[in-house]
Formats: sequence, C-alpha cells, structure tokens
Amino acid sequence: MTLLDIVLFLPLAAFLVILALPSALSRTLALATSTGIFVVSLGLAAQVAGSSGAGALLETNRIWINSPAIRYHVSLDGLGLWLVLLSTILTPLCVLVSWNYITDRVKEYYAFLLLLEFGVIGVFVAMDLFLFYVFWEVTLVPMYFLIGIWGHDRRIYATVKFFLYTMTGSVLMLAAILYLYSKAGTFDYPMILQLLSSGRLQLTAAEQLPLFLAFFIAFAIKVPLFPLHTWLPDAHVEAPTAGSVMLASVMLKMGTYGIVRFCLPMFGNAAHQCAPVINVLAIIGIVYGALVALVQPNMKKLVAYSSVSHLGFVVLGVFTFTQQGLDGAVYQMLNHGVSTGALFILVGYLYERRHSLEIKAFGGVANVAPVMSVVFMITTLASIGLPALNNFVGEYLVLQGAAMVNWKYAAFAELGVIFSACYMLWLYQRTFLGEAGDKVRQHIHDLSGREILAIAPLVVLMVWMGTGTSLFLKPITAVNAQILQQTKLNVEYQVKAPTPPVPSSRVEVANAR
Repeated sequence: MTLLDIVLFLPLAAFLVILALPSALSRTLALATSTGIFVVSLGLAAQVAGSSGAGALLETNRIWINSPAIRYHVSLDGLGLWLVLLSTILTPLCVLVSWNYITDRVKEYYAFLLLLEFGVIGVFVAMDLFLFYVFWEVTLVPMYFLIGIWGHDRRIYATVKFFLYTMTGSVLMLAAILYLYSKAGTFDYPMILQLLSSGRLQLTAAEQLPLFLAFFIAFAIKVPLFPLHTWLPDAHVEAPTAGSVMLASVMLKMGTYGIVRFCLPMFGNAAHQCAPVINVLAIIGIVYGALVALVQPNMKKLVAYSSVSHLGFVVLGVFTFTQQGLDGAVYQMLNHGVSTGALFILVGYLYERRHSLEIKAFGGVANVAPVMSVVFMITTLASIGLPALNNFVGEYLVLQGAAMVNWKYAAFAELGVIFSACYMLWLYQRTFLGEAGDKVRQHIHDLSGREILAIAPLVVLMVWMGTGTSLFLKPITAVNAQILQQTKLNVEYQVKAPTPPVPSSRVEVANAR
C-alpha cells in the first residue's frame, strides 16, 4: 500500500465512521479527519513535485475482478497531483463554511462531503478505464443528495437536471469504454496507450471519431462547455455553499481533466479533426458566459456563468495543441478552483447574514464589514486576472497558445477577459460600495474567526500561485509535454538563428580578389 492508497481511502473510512457515530460528533470528526487527510496528502506533493512530474508515481496495480479483467490501478503524476491536493484542501474548508449553516441531518451531510472527496480523488488517480468510470459515477451520489436535501427552494428540479445531464454523458462514455475493451482486451489505460503506440491496436478513422465524441461529450457536459451548460446555473443557485464550492472547484475539473488525460492521447487524430469546431464553441462559451453574467441579478448565478466563461479558456487552451496553451489550461483549472471556490464561500457568507442572493438586497457592505470587503476585492481581482494573482498566469498562457495557432482565437477570447472585469467590478460596486441601508446594517457583520480561517488559505493561494508559478507549473509542464507527444500533434516553434556576420578581414581579402 502506497501513500496514494491511504489518501484515497481515508475519506471513505471517515464516511463510514461518521455514519456509525452519534450526530453530535459528526461536525468535529469531519473537520478533524478532512484536515488530517489534507496533511497526509502533502506527502504526495513532496514525492511528485520533487520528481520530473512525468510518468506514473506512487503506483498500485492489482487485479480487482478476474473476468472481465478489471484492475485496481491508481497512480499519480503532475497532471493529477494538484487536483488531488485541491480536493483535499477544499474539503475541510467546506466543513468550516457549513459549521453553523447546516442544522438538519448534520451527520449525513458531513458523511456525504467525505464520500464526495473519495470519489473525486479516485477520478484523478484511476488508471483503469472501468475503475475511472466507477469513481466518476460515485461522485454523482453525494452531490445528488447534497443539493437535493440541503439545497434551496427549487433543489429537486436542479438535482434531477444535474443528474440527467451527467448520466446521459456517462452512458456514452461507458459504451466507448466497452468498445475499447472489445478491441484491446483490457481496461488498463497505460496498456491501451502502449498497444496504440506499438500499432498492435489500431483504430480506423470511422472508429476513432465516434469514440472520441463519446468521451468528449461526457466530459464537455461536466465542464460544462457551451451549449451543454444549462444545468450549471440551476445547480449552483440551489446548492448549499459547500456544494457550490465542491461543484465549481473540483467536479467541473473532472471534465477538463478527462479531456486532457483520455481524449488527447487515445484519439489524437480525431481531437485534431474536431479542434476547430471545439475552439469555436469554447470562444462562444467565453463570450456568452461573460455577457450573461453581466446582466445577472443573482450573485450565485453571476458566479456560475463566470465559470462557463473561465472554463471556456481551459478548453480553448487544450485544443491549441501547444505547450503554452495546454500548460495554461491545466493551470487555469487550478486557478478557477481557488478563486471561484473563494467567491462561492464569500457569497455564502453574505447569504447567511441577509438570507438573499439578490444583488439589490445589498449595498454599502464595506461600511459594516471592512475585512470581508477587502477579502472579496482580492478575490474579485484574482478572478478578473490581475497580474501577480493566480488567474493572470493561466489566461496569459492560454491566449499565447491560441495566438500561436490562430490570432483570431486569441482576439475573441480576450473579450471574455474584458467582460469579466466589467461584471465582477460591477458586482463589487453594487454590493460593497455606497451607503448601507437599514437592513444591511442590521443583518451584515464582519467575518468571524472561523470564517477567516476558511477563506484565508484560498487568499494565500491566489497570491502564491500568481507569484510562485514555477513551483506549480514544473510537474504540469512535464506531463503535458508527454501528452502532446502521445497525440503526435505537438508543433515545435523554432526561431531561425541569424546568419553570423562575416569578419571584416575576410571582406577586405574578398574585395581585393
């Protein structure tokens, strides 16, 4: 058993323990176990980040089911590392955020949070396609109940819509996985890649395109990519604060992670063939999400549509098939998880005080909650991509990669950056500036110690990821270079060396002759 196995199964063990113990202990136990899991997971960073980041590390590969041959195969590399750590750091923060907010069925709530952590970590480390599908489906169960039981008024509608959308994509992906098994005789993903690279497994164009689309549609729904995004605003608005944080920060990354991990290496030609259409959809999503966010009267819907816009950048970066674009896409996954997770936490704080998500219900909050206003401003600036904060690096790399392929991609995508500044700064102005009304003064108070403890790590990460980028990018760049090599579509950009000047003595001799 490796450290990775321990990090993977600790949340499952905590889920079972919390269900077995009295409800009065569940809150404290959830915080203690989730914090312990995060501390243990830091050991993963020490081992993976200390290496090149490429290749499977901390690998466990054992038979799970003999017939059909399904393996418990998990490993970690530079692509999955930071997503696993993002999952482990957000879970204790979600427990802190929910400390006073959740008062009904407390034991079940925290148990489902830890089950969700188990599922998402499994998605990011599974190297057997069937095992990956199992973890993919496991994540649906706790999120279904988190929204359906502890959500707001229209929670049942939002939950059913979320479940149906995701299940539709999952069925397509399962069909593609079974077809690959019939061709390769194994679900083991590294073995399938080896068979493809050696030529022992060959997929015709007529096979590769439908397989790529089956995987891609499942992942695009989860991203969500325009026009498959309509489930997301409803799910966010109706979910409790912790549900919105885990949904936006971690679960949406399952889709972009799947595209990078599986679609590009296995179906490189089909991915290249579909790239122009996908890039257009990504750019539409960037601009459309920003424009719709600009007119939202509901804070949660505004942040939800901003996610559609920001994750369009991720998809655009992936399908540039450049090192810069892919590095920026993966880094933007992490950036979005940190900054948007912080936004949902802060919006949750405001909702707990005012019991409204309508922007018009606020105004002048900075007068009564100065610490909250400062934290919200830092998060706002990070979200719009201010230099020295995290989102700037990811967006810059994506735009650079897009410009290397087609400058028009970068030009249209840049509109999303401009619009994001408009809707986020306008949100801040309407919520925090101006005169505070009687109801704001009556209900709004500044952050408590527990609330500061929950938001402070994300603020630190915004600054750290914006200034200490090389630490995070080193393992990401290594594994991305390997993925681009597997697609055989990596284009090398070379600068031609200038012709060295001819020494003046030689010129004089030549002229004399």
